[in-house]
Amino acid sequence: MNKFTWMKVFNSPFIRPKIRFYLGRIAYGTPYFFPRMWKNNPDKSGYMTATPKKIGFDFVGLGWKTKWEDTDYRYEWSPIWSFVFFKLQFCVFFEVSHQSNYWESWLYYELNTDKNLSQKERIELTKTEFPQNYIQYSKGEQKNIDYYPLILKKDFLTK
Repeated sequence: MNKFTWMKVFNSPFIRPKIRFYLGRIAYGTPYFFPRMWKNNPDKSGYMTATPKKIGFDFVGLGWKTKWEDTDYRYEWSPIWSFVFFKLQFCVFFEVSHQSNYWESWLYYELNTDKNLSQKERIELTKTEFPQNYIQYSKGEQKNIDYYPLILKKDFLTK
């Protein structure tokens, strides 16, 4: 999956990410470290040295991995676009509610459902094969949460 594949979410049954901007001193990693570039180390042949990026773009795609099985998706970080100009940074963030449930479900929908089916059929398959039902305990009370009504567009909530 390339770093722009996640943009398919804008034309999917999932609620569209909200776009947020930042302009200020360098404050956000791409994804873990502040924007940087790698240069050959003049003192040690074959070694690279990280230096802060002075001018440049970073397009960070959705960060994810699988854990125990091919469909055991784990969310790691959200997409971000960053532009650095000396010590200033302009960022575009793509934010969603319930990030782990949202992106892990979207990955299952995108990578593990038959694209010959309709979006509604694919979502029903995702909901069946990749449930997002959790039990939350608070103050001695049990609460069942199904995240699909929180991450899907209303048109895709009923069969």
